[in-house]
Amino acid sequence: MDIVIRGKNVEVSETLRTAALKQMGKLDRFANGYGRAEIDFSEERNPRIAENHVCEVLVHLKGHLLKSHAAAAEPFAAVSMAVDKIEHQVKRLKEKRVTRTHRGPARVASAPDAADDEEEDEPARIVKTKQFTIKPMSAEEAALQMELLGHDFFFFTSSESGRAAVIYRRKDGDLGLIEATG
Repeated sequence: MDIVIRGKNVEVSETLRTAALKQMGKLDRFANGYGRAEIDFSEERNPRIAENHVCEVLVHLKGHLLKSHAAAAEPFAAVSMAVDKIEHQVKRLKEKRVTRTHRGPARVASAPDAADDEEEDEPARIVKTKQFTIKPMSAEEAALQMELLGHDFFFFTSSESGRAAVIYRRKDGDLGLIEATG
């Protein structure tokens, strides 16, 4: 597995780099040496945040993109938690592949627990559809509407560009804006 380790506004020590590579070694048994991983370390500068060491792991694995994010008081703990989350995702992906390729004849569920397991393997489905009229507005007005509705995102037409846009609340509390292009 090709692994890239970067530090955003923080220097990655050689011991941290070695620990991250060792943690990622746990995934090789699932990845069979295929894929690419990116590990990004950063540190929150706000003294009020106790868990200020952040680790983001992004794994490109056989046509799938897996991502995890963890924060802890120590960078070693953050990378350990992030890799554990990725490992769980890789295991689920492998189980789904094995189940799909080794699917036998249809079975009748004999217990409620068996039916629950089968429902987890089904992909998510759309259960609700909404339609509404969109009026052109600025990003600031869209942010205000989002706050008034108590939502984490708001879909609108940008009055500046005339294109579809989404404003959303980020994990750090700030707002993000996504605009459609041509």
